[in-house]
Amino acid sequence: MEFIVNALMLRSVDYKENDKILTLLTAERGKISAGIKGVKKAAAKLKFAAQPFCFAEYVLADRGGKYTVINASECESFYDLRTDINKFYAASAVAEVANALTFEGDECREIFTESVRTMSEICRGGESGALIRFLLSALKLSGYGVSTEKCVQCGAELFFADRLKFDMDAGSFTCGECGNGSGASRVTYNVLRKAQGKTYENDFITADGEKRALRLLREYVSYKLNTAFKSLSEYIRLI
Repeated sequence: MEFIVNALMLRSVDYKENDKILTLLTAERGKISAGIKGVKKAAAKLKFAAQPFCFAEYVLADRGGKYTVINASECESFYDLRTDINKFYAASAVAEVANALTFEGDECREIFTESVRTMSEICRGGESGALIRFLLSALKLSGYGVSTEKCVQCGAELFFADRLKFDMDAGSFTCGECGNGSGASRVTYNVLRKAQGKTYENDFITADGEKRALRLLREYVSYKLNTAFKSLSEYIRLI
């Protein structure tokens, strides 16, 4: 049986001499692993379909629950992501997190849509902000949303708190007197609120704040999934 899916290529692994196994995030069927033959050859017709960040219409053959790519029509290569090292690692972090937050057989259309949208946004520039927005959205869609409202312990406003903490278990900020979380800055808090489309203090929006926010989100998603995110760590190191 053959079927067509719109998919973003998240990950590829070499298989045999010239083949690869692709991890595809699809709009129609969630995450799928599929073999693709001969793509390591220089003149391979479907070589593009195994490239990082390829967004394409893939034709898959289903043989007893094992999938093989037999054709593909590219929608967007996101070529710029492969020519700029910062963009490359930001996009790799999107693919890495999307892969970790999704499971084969589960519907994940919203994370698929967010991933494709973020790849396009990173291509246009401002990759740090785009990556922060993606992480917050993908975490929320997966049940790990980050709360930037009042202190979850005492209900105090956090805008003018001298000290803040972030509770990894609850995914929430608290004032410095409450909770047992690790210390967090007002800069980080405001960058995250801006990314969520909430009111924020503009004086606390800085490039360093975006880096701090990414560090916190990396620690949070790593804590929740018990997984190291190498591409995300490398992007943070670069900026």
